[in-house]
Amino acid sequence: MLKFEHVTKVYGGKKALNDLSLSFLPGHVYALVGPNGSGKSTMMKVAAGLVKPTTGTVTYRDTPIGVETKKHISYMCTEPFFYDYMKIQDVGLFYADFFEDFDTSKFATLLQFMELTPDMKVRALSSGMAAKLKIAATLARNAEVCMLDEPLNGIDLIGRDQIIQSILRAANPDATILISSHLFDELEPIVDHIVMMENGSLVMEGELEDIRTQYGKSISDLYRERFASQYPPTTPTF
Repeated sequence: MLKFEHVTKVYGGKKALNDLSLSFLPGHVYALVGPNGSGKSTMMKVAAGLVKPTTGTVTYRDTPIGVETKKHISYMCTEPFFYDYMKIQDVGLFYADFFEDFDTSKFATLLQFMELTPDMKVRALSSGMAAKLKIAATLARNAEVCMLDEPLNGIDLIGRDQIIQSILRAANPDATILISSHLFDELEPIVDHIVMMENGSLVMEGELEDIRTQYGKSISDLYRERFASQYPPTTPTF
């Protein structure tokens, strides 16, 4: 179990996470939703051990987040993190050196499914192809917790279908999977839990079907109702 207990993270006087208490269980796929600045990325970075909370505790299997937990938690950030001089095959070797759970055969299968070849150079990849490479490298780890931050960003409609199918193919049924995205309509078929955040705080959490039944609405409709006021209508000028 990945567990947050009263976690607050402050950047320059602003709370990116605000007294967050939440648990993520094995065998479930969680959608993290909320507008920009809601704390989704910060929460993932804390769980990955890249950012330390200001107050509160985060544990995995009752072990504080640190060197030991990084062996079991795979994280894909939104920023590019491969060197331009690399070829895709070098990315695989790089990951294999760092992570004992990296599965080279799974990586090769994911590359083929995403129509990427090992001889391609990172510097020559389009934004969509680079995004697919990040996802393939992350999913190729046999991690117990897999976190994907905005995996559909920069990817066209057909590519999004590939990404969703690759998550379904590669996911360990016993793993804990966290996916953040603004494109929730496309994630809805593969997630079973929802975590909705605003200003670093939890505003809604639970099993997807339970929330749909309780409110009689889709998660997308609930999201629009909650956050529509943050996107005031504008009149274009020509």
